[in-house]
Amino acid sequence: MATNRKDLNEQFTSRNLFLKKGIKCVFISYQNNDKSQAKKIADYLINAGIDVYFDEYDDDLKLSNQSNHPGQVTNALTKGINNSSHMLVIVSPTTMRSNWVPFEIGYGYDKTDLAVLTLKGIPKNTIPDYIKTAKIIRDIWDLNSLTSKIKEVDQEVLIHENSIKSYNNPNHPLNSYMDKYTT
Repeated sequence: MATNRKDLNEQFTSRNLFLKKGIKCVFISYQNNDKSQAKKIADYLINAGIDVYFDEYDDDLKLSNQSNHPGQVTNALTKGINNSSHMLVIVSPTTMRSNWVPFEIGYGYDKTDLAVLTLKGIPKNTIPDYIKTAKIIRDIWDLNSLTSKIKEVDQEVLIHENSIKSYNNPNHPLNSYMDKYTT
């Protein structure tokens, strides 16, 4: 059963333990104004059977943010990234104002398999150059392809198992947040 990795007991969050067992985890990087969209995407990945690190439940990070302690925020984020095999950066117009997304990308660049997911309607020419070095997820089709790659299971099998939804499903849970298919 996939989970938000932060929900696991701290003794089980050793990077070596998960990576040695081949258990993959996607660190969800986003600007705080995009939390509801990021949560929907994290839930979609969990439903597909992929562990995620989504900071909403990270009490250490919440306390560090509330106490305005950047060192502790950095420690919490690096711990999440170190326990992840992949990073998915959610890009919206507000991402460019984030203080932490560039840090997360820089720290995770060599540690994770980096991909960037653009939310609905983000023009290609607005993506910063430092983000363009990663795989760009422009639509639901691309996200399903990434999910298939991470799971190492054919996309059609995942759709048949109801782990993911077809990009053209009118009831797709991400229709409000992502384009269905772009050329």
